[in-house]
Parts: sequence; structure tokens; C-alpha cells
Amino acid sequence: MGPPPKTGGRTISQDAFDEVVKENIDDLGMDPTEALQDAIETLTLQGVDLSGIVTCVPGEGGVMDNPVIQCLDRLKQLNSGENSQIGDEEIVKLLDELTELCNSEGSGNSAIASRNGAVELICSICSKVSTGCQGALVSALKAMASLLHDLQSREAFRASGGPKLVVGILTDGFENLEILSSGFAVIAAAATGNEVTKESFMELKTDELFLRALSIKSEGSVDSLYDAIRILLTPDDTRVLASQVYGYARKFAKIGIPGALVDSIRAGLSSPSLVSASIALKAVAANDEICTTISENGGIDAVLICIDDSSEQGNTTVAKACCSLLSRLAGSDTNKNAIVEKGMDRLMKLSGRFSDDPSVLQEVMSLISVLALRSPENAARAIEAGAGELAIQAMQNFPAAQLLQRNCCLMIRNVVVRNSENRTIMLNSGVEKCIRNAKQTHAICKEAATDALRDLGLDDYYL
Repeated sequence: MGPPPKTGGRTISQDAFDEVVKENIDDLGMDPTEALQDAIETLTLQGVDLSGIVTCVPGEGGVMDNPVIQCLDRLKQLNSGENSQIGDEEIVKLLDELTELCNSEGSGNSAIASRNGAVELICSICSKVSTGCQGALVSALKAMASLLHDLQSREAFRASGGPKLVVGILTDGFENLEILSSGFAVIAAAATGNEVTKESFMELKTDELFLRALSIKSEGSVDSLYDAIRILLTPDDTRVLASQVYGYARKFAKIGIPGALVDSIRAGLSSPSLVSASIALKAVAANDEICTTISENGGIDAVLICIDDSSEQGNTTVAKACCSLLSRLAGSDTNKNAIVEKGMDRLMKLSGRFSDDPSVLQEVMSLISVLALRSPENAARAIEAGAGELAIQAMQNFPAAQLLQRNCCLMIRNVVVRNSENRTIMLNSGVEKCIRNAKQTHAICKEAATDALRDLGLDDYYL
């Protein structure tokens, strides 16, 4: 077992760590358990990253007794043997065992495996498995996804030709749902926080694979496909100043991925992938043009139907995901008007259904805030539908819900800033007290509350 994985900081070799423990026993007279704990605490205080280090009490087992190390050693033997059959039952069993070990939460096993060459080993195994041994390929891909947990493991994957390997396996195994699921899971894991790997996948035309997979009508669900789309379009690599993901979104739109995702959403609550598809579509909707294209493909109508169904069935997860998606689509002024016309009353109905759930209400407030931005007409429609009363009730009922309080302040500001009639209505409804309470209670509300008080026309808004 090892400590939980960390990133950054100084590193230490396994031999050096074992030597520190030995010195604690030999030179300081500590018992084995105390020596191990002291080594961990001392090195951690010194800023040493111990992820991937096998930590075991001397005399109670060594590095070679660690199940991850044992599993890797046997896999290496089978992979390097001249007469080895990559794809036989033993390799599949070992790969599944490695996956289980690495997925054990808090074990640090994934870091131990990566430090000991697991990523390079699995890439080598994948390159040798024939397309006919799909069970072994699935097991290898699942093991790979469990290994890619930090920058170092993802860089090892890229350096070992991992992107090309995985795309090749997906291309050849499209008829196998498990290949698709595990392969897209690897893409999602490998591209997380790594701009260069994202670029590698794009150069391999992964966007065309996505479209092809979305076009397949299957009884199964491939959530990892939507995860891969989302992650490939997320600017999450802190090492780069300007991400290319927005250009990738335009490429996705050009080949028709937004329309295919809308089709996935049309399946409604009967689809287990509805939430994942909604989040993926939100990632694709990176600019006004794409948002408009989604609307032209029936995206707004499809999402509003899902909102209706989530209200009827009490599905909070779908309700939040769909409201969040509509907030993104409302970035287009043309879409704003369509959402207000078709959906404002439905949003009020949704809010009534989930009046006891601040997490849903905060998404509704965020959406109405976007719809009212720079649009006095939409702001008036929102107040007519009851958005003002809804905000006041939500702020009174959930004073401790920070995000809800802030989103209500933002919504109130947007519905009054260019609409004097709304300003009067809101002040007469007693909204000032709610806003001031939020400002005094929650630090994250201070700026939004101050702006709301100012745009309500109050001279002492800064207090």
C-alpha cells in the first residue's frame, strides 16, 4: 500500500525511502512501525511527494510482497516471453486484478503501478493483442484508464504512443460496446489536464470517431463517450496560457456533433446517458454560432421537454443539468428569446416542483439571470412569470445556501438594471432586506449583492 497520490513537489526513490526507514531503526532505535511512520511524516513535512512509494513495515513484508508489484512482475514476464500468448486467460485475469487494485480508493495503488512502469507495460500489451482477442483488449483498456491519474502517468501514455494505439483499437472494434466504453474512458483519462494529449487525439481525428459512435443506435450506454467529448473540450491544463479547445469545438460543430448530441438528448429520461450528453453538449456550445446551430437542430425544444419530464418525475440531476445547458445556449441572443417564449413558464413550474431543493433553484436563478441580461423585455417577462417572488422566497427559505443567494442577487440585478418598473416591483416586495442579509452573511455574495442594491437605485448600496 502507498500514500494517496499527490502531484508536484520533490520526489524520492523507493530505495532512498527504504534507507530512511532503516536508519530510523538502526541509528535512532525506533521500532519498525514507528520508523515507517516517522519517515512518512518527516519526508512529507519536507515537501517530498511520496506517491508511488510502497510503504510497508520492515519485517512484515517488502516491496516485492506488494500485490501491485507482484501483478506487474507477472505481466512483464508474460509480455516479454517469446512464446507468450497475449490475450490468454492468465493475462486477462491479471489485467482485471490490476484494475481492481488501482481503483481501490485511497490505496495509492495507481501511483505505485505507474511509478513501476505499468503505463508503458499496458501500452506494450495493447500493441500485441490481436483484434480477435477483444476480451483482453477490454481488460487492458480498463487497466489503462485506472492508471492515468496524474500528469506523469499521462505523459508516459503519450510518450508510449498511447493515443495512436487507443484510436486504432477503437477504429477496429467499433462493433463491440465494451471496446467503445473502455476506449473512450482511456481518452477521457489521458486528455484530462493535458493540452498536448488533447492535440494528439485531435490530430488522429478522434472527433470523427465521436460522431461515428454517436450515430450508432445501440441498446447499451457509453457514458465515457460523452466524458471524452467534454474533457477534450475543457481548457484544464494550467501549464498553457491559451488553450486550443475552442477551435476543437468549432471542428466538432463543423462535422455535425452538436446535432448528434441533440439526438441523444431527444431520448429523454429513458436514456441513462441523458445527463452526460447534456454536459457534453454544453462543452461543445462554445460560441454564439454553435449555440444557434444547436437551437436550429431542435436542441432547445429537446431540453425543455426533458425539463418537463424531470419536473414530473422529480429527477433533480436531470433538472440541474438541463438548466445548466440552457444557460449556455442562452449565450446567443436569438436563443434567449426562444427560451423565454417557450420555457419561462416551464421554469417556474420546475421551481415549484423543486421548491425544497436549493441546488435546483440556484440553477434556475442562474438561467433567468442570463436570459434577462441586456434584455429589458425578457426581464419584464421573467417578473410577470413570478421570478421575482421566486427569488425572494428562495433567499428567505435557504439563508445558508451561498450559491443560491449569490445567483438570486445576480438575477435580481439583471431584471432591474434596465427596467424601472421591475425595480419598483422588487423594492415593494421587500427584496432589499434579503439582499442585505446575503451580503452580510456570505463573502461570495458581497459583490453581487452590492451591484443589485446599486441597480435597485439605493443610495446606500455600499453599506
